[in-house]
Amino acid sequence: MRQDGSVTVSVVVVTWNRRDLLRSCLQSLTKQRVEQPFDVVVVDNGSEDGSLEMLNREFSEVEAFRLKLIRNEENRGFCAANNQGFAASNTSLVALLNNDAEAEPEWLTSLTSAFEDRPGVGMAASKILVYEDPKRIDKAGHLIYPDGQNRGRGSGELDHGQYDRVEEVLWPDGCAAMYRREMLDKIGGFDEDFFAYADDAELGLRARIAGWTCIYIPAAVVRHHRGATLGLRSGRRLELIERNRVLLAAKLFPWSLLWVNGAFYLARLAAGLWAAARHKGEVGRYPGWRGKLGVVLALMKGDLQALTMLPRMLRKRRHVNQLRKLSPREVRKLILQHRIPLKQLTETAI
Repeated sequence: MRQDGSVTVSVVVVTWNRRDLLRSCLQSLTKQRVEQPFDVVVVDNGSEDGSLEMLNREFSEVEAFRLKLIRNEENRGFCAANNQGFAASNTSLVALLNNDAEAEPEWLTSLTSAFEDRPGVGMAASKILVYEDPKRIDKAGHLIYPDGQNRGRGSGELDHGQYDRVEEVLWPDGCAAMYRREMLDKIGGFDEDFFAYADDAELGLRARIAGWTCIYIPAAVVRHHRGATLGLRSGRRLELIERNRVLLAAKLFPWSLLWVNGAFYLARLAAGLWAAARHKGEVGRYPGWRGKLGVVLALMKGDLQALTMLPRMLRKRRHVNQLRKLSPREVRKLILQHRIPLKQLTETAI
């Protein structure tokens, strides 16, 4: 809290059903060890499982934070709902926490430290662990493959302290992140055309192009129930991931990488199929030929959806150019500097 008593941090929690997970998420926020009060903005995307009643009954008068509730009549997606949360808050820092994640007590204070005496830092990344196996890393910042597919840094690795250093990373995972209000005011929030998946990658890369950086804070620990929203084997999840991979590249990649996007994509598909044949990687998670066929159909549907949206993304490139602080050459260097190895991307199931 500033000396004038005003709140400086808000936490936005988007929820869609999953009442019990939401309760645990908010309970973790009541345990934050903070010197300053903070706001929590819950944006409900049309839950029908009693989540709203639970919120009003259990969290409307907690001492740890002031609760604000936004109710949507339908599921507007992760992007639109978070933008509503951004708009409903007026603090200098805004954090995101998934409703299927639980923050350790030092999370909020640790993330806030990323912005102290660092005016160029617009984003802070958490150390996200797998809830069911907290010795395993879910994400510690992000990496990207040159076809636009992004992956959490360290995903699936056992936590041996290899990511326990404060350092610059590409961008934070939207599951547990913090953003500077000044940055959001200048570049905008999430692109709502993405709906869900790769939305944090699009915002993060757009911010990097606009000259902002991201700091990873290993003391900001969150435990995440992976795949709780759509499920790890959801065809819709695969469609959105593939569609948004194409949209991300079309909107933000330098032309020097766009021209060779197809080659990188084919290389990744071939490596993925080889990994699946050995029961490794994401595709190996889908059993039998029917499961593999479902993956192929989901990817094709995602690509077809992306084609219909390409003209809109190409128009948005012009707006990004107005924000640009990094040259296309510098953006290419940034992407390749944070490139995930093909073997790691295709043989590790997250």
